[in-house]
Amino acid sequence: MYIAQKLKHENIVEYLLYMWQIEDLLRAFELNMDTVNEKIVKPYPIESETERKKLYEWYESIIEMLKSENAQKLGHIQINKNIIIQINDFHTLLLESGKMPDYNAKFYYILPSINTLHTKNTTPKSDIEVLMNFMYGIMTLQMRKIEIAAETLTIKQEAAKFLHLLAKYYKMYQKGDLEFED
Repeated sequence: MYIAQKLKHENIVEYLLYMWQIEDLLRAFELNMDTVNEKIVKPYPIESETERKKLYEWYESIIEMLKSENAQKLGHIQINKNIIIQINDFHTLLLESGKMPDYNAKFYYILPSINTLHTKNTTPKSDIEVLMNFMYGIMTLQMRKIEIAAETLTIKQEAAKFLHLLAKYYKMYQKGDLEFED
């Protein structure tokens, strides 16, 4: 919860990847709050019981969302889907504005890779969601120490650079430091 709160304000892309990891972690614990409490909440380094209770309730609420939204096995909860929509809407706004030429240049540089990733998806997704799924997939493969092709790692590096720009400009926009109206 505390990491998520910090990431949401600092880097929306890292926040979303973290939240997807939380979803998968809770699934690995079979959405069992007793296991989550023993493995995560109790050992978490906080002294205040009030804060520990908030942490417990945060995990509990995510488990409830996973269950009520039929995302127990796969998929994402609606609050995370909404973040993708927000990021994608911002991406479109940023591209169309032309205010950040470095962003547009980086996007068009990586677009052929995005198009290739689109061909591997069975359901239509936005460019941003395709990239986020790709990055999450690479992250999980790396955690499992599965070898990844050099070409894929190159695409990952370029995707990371692009998503870093997206997160940077999104943060500026959220703080009011980036406007699109003339």
